[in-house]
Amino acid sequence: MNSRITQSDIARAAGVHNTTVSLALRNSPLIPAATRDRIRGIAKSMGYCPDPALQALVAYRRNRQPLRCGEALAYVTQGGGRLGSHHEAIHEAHHRAATAKATELGYHLEPFRLGESGLSVRRLNSVLLHRGIRGVIFAAASTAGTDLSGLDWPRLAAVHLGDSATNPAMNQVTLDPTTVVRLAMQQVLYAGYRRVGLALPHDWDKLTDQVWSATFHAEQYRCHLKDRLPVLHLQSPLHTTPAAGISPHHAANDASSLLRWSRQYRPDVVLGLSPAVLAHIRDCGFQVPHDFAYADLMLTGAGSAGAGVWVDTVRMGALAVEMLSAQLQQNAFGPPPVATVTAVGGVWRPGPTLPEKPTSALETIHVTTLAASRV
Repeated sequence: MNSRITQSDIARAAGVHNTTVSLALRNSPLIPAATRDRIRGIAKSMGYCPDPALQALVAYRRNRQPLRCGEALAYVTQGGGRLGSHHEAIHEAHHRAATAKATELGYHLEPFRLGESGLSVRRLNSVLLHRGIRGVIFAAASTAGTDLSGLDWPRLAAVHLGDSATNPAMNQVTLDPTTVVRLAMQQVLYAGYRRVGLALPHDWDKLTDQVWSATFHAEQYRCHLKDRLPVLHLQSPLHTTPAAGISPHHAANDASSLLRWSRQYRPDVVLGLSPAVLAHIRDCGFQVPHDFAYADLMLTGAGSAGAGVWVDTVRMGALAVEMLSAQLQQNAFGPPPVATVTAVGGVWRPGPTLPEKPTSALETIHVTTLAASRV
């Protein structure tokens, strides 16, 4: 059996010191890019591969070291209150979890808010450079549509936390809308409901590039043709809950749209994207679950009284820091050649807004068949 190729073998072949080989294989910016590429090419031609046992030992020793307040990571959001109360609460949960995970890994997280105090993308780039910050988390959809190509990407590692597109594309941690909508549809069908509608604020659907409405439409193709309902787009912005004061114009238009939509399509259950949608439906004069049942696609509070899909926002924030830390350790700077997406699902939680309906034997067979078709 051939002996394992070591870094010392590569160093002899390349005519360099062992330390130079180690830096090159870790893609360190401390040595010139041409030298890195040459050494990595020699290593590949010699059939070198890392020793997984040695890597595990290094990771173990690193984790055994005492934690200290070390390198700063940037946590970038956007000013202007574009996302609203419910989604701002989600982003606060992301931020708290990211802060805790950063401290656990020996970093400290510094918040930056684009659009406030004259902080433009250009100014942010200057601040990051002068503070020596190499790792950045761009928080959720708050930075959607912002052109970030002006940043000094060759010296930055970044992760996007959210489901919107970015420019340039970067590795991403996001809620998986396909899993969430599919789980909700499966549960409402098991509960005896057939005509499933989706009430979605138009501004949120646009901000997330129609990912929720598109996923809902795709999922409806698994239902009987007569039970497929169009999406109801609400005019009222998601961040403006009734308690915060929806404008009379938006409230009147939404109440009228809800009434026409419910009369024409007769939904027996409505899916929404936040508790604000349920509150808005009730403020428009509908009784839940008397007029129709309701299930939320993005429950976050542990004590929520409604039925729906619970989302672990804490895990998402921690994952973003873990991914960014790995990129920094691998010296993976700049936009990745192929951006990856880490999608997080949800867990179903029953509630009084979705009581079970009595189903006939024929309907039970239909639901069982539908569920089997998904496997």
